[in-house]
Amino acid sequence: MLIKRSPNGLDVPFPSEITPRAVFESRRHFMKQLAAGTLGSAALLELASRAAFAQGVNPRLAGARNPAYSAMDKPTAYKDATSYNNFYEFGTDKSDPAQYAHTLKPRPWTVTIDGEVKKPLTLDLDALLKLAPVEERLYRLRCVEGWSMVIPWMGYSFSEIIKRVEPTGNARYVEFTSLADKKQMPGVGSRVLEWPYVEGLRLDEARHPLALLTLGMYGETLPNQNGAPVRIVVPWKYGFKSAKSIVRIRFVKDQPRTAWNVAAPQEYGFYSNVNPEVDHPRWSQASERRIGEDSFFTRKRKTLMFNGYNDVASLYTGMDLKKYF
Repeated sequence: MLIKRSPNGLDVPFPSEITPRAVFESRRHFMKQLAAGTLGSAALLELASRAAFAQGVNPRLAGARNPAYSAMDKPTAYKDATSYNNFYEFGTDKSDPAQYAHTLKPRPWTVTIDGEVKKPLTLDLDALLKLAPVEERLYRLRCVEGWSMVIPWMGYSFSEIIKRVEPTGNARYVEFTSLADKKQMPGVGSRVLEWPYVEGLRLDEARHPLALLTLGMYGETLPNQNGAPVRIVVPWKYGFKSAKSIVRIRFVKDQPRTAWNVAAPQEYGFYSNVNPEVDHPRWSQASERRIGEDSFFTRKRKTLMFNGYNDVASLYTGMDLKKYF
């Protein structure tokens, strides 16, 4: 167990692995300081945060809501958003990520940003958190399977990353690669997808202010099952376009080979914009089931073009969206 001195003067136990023994030692160390009467109010607040982390509770992540990028919809309940997930690295059932993702170790973590850029970077989580002000955005999430949620994400526009690495004239796409570690992710190695999970955007899509480099949700750091510790959220596209647990971001000239497009190109196009007029080969996309509104008498919602984010329409001027689905 590591002991770190915080800015508040608190000796902070920070276990390298969250184990029952580590939690016990953390509590004992805190109680000694508390009994000695050496902790001020600020230190007590930090103590509570660190103690919560040691018990597996996600630490708080500060950031004011940005109303310019927030839907008016009612947010999905936290318990639903964290227990009904697609994250095939931990299994194919919706409940598998919440059950098995505790094996993921979100710290230490680094993201490599390279390819067709003038200033490649390798950033750890602390550097990512400091790169730009974190804000909350309430986004609609539409899954290609026909269900939806509304989630308050925490992060900043991915364009902040783009500005710092300075893409060259050859950069036309951005490729996102997720962690693929069989020791941490029991689903890696299954034949359902080609690993590691790869997703991609056209550079102008990635530069759009709605594209969010995401580090948290519901005012906390990302839960493991929701893509900890860093993911991308692209709200006008189907959910699988928003890569989770990202370890590499590469700027490239050619369109990336993305996981679902490789697995079933006739069903999952590269663009995968939410489009109620283009059905999945096996089901309609005209309506959706909002998670948390599962009453027998609740009617499905009408699906909105671009998931309601019409500001992105200019990105596709002149494109046949039935061809480039």
